[in-house]
Amino acid sequence: MTFTVPDITCGHCKAAIEAAIAQAGGNATVDLSQKSVTVDGLDRDRAVQAIRDAGYEVGAA
Repeated sequence: MTFTVPDITCGHCKAAIEAAIAQAGGNATVDLSQKSVTVDGLDRDRAVQAIRDAGYEVGAA
C-alpha cells in the first residue's frame, strides 16, 4: 500500500521512515520526489502508526 507523506524532504526523512517501518516488521520504499511511502508486510493501521511514530503525518493516499 502507498501513503502520501507531505513532510518528507530529504535523505534523513527517508531513512527515518524506512527504519520505523522495518522496526515494526515491514519494508518501506520512499519516493522523495512523489512524497510517498510504499509499505509491504504490515497492515494499514500499523504502517500509519509506524510513520507517525517516526514523526511524520500521513496524508491522503
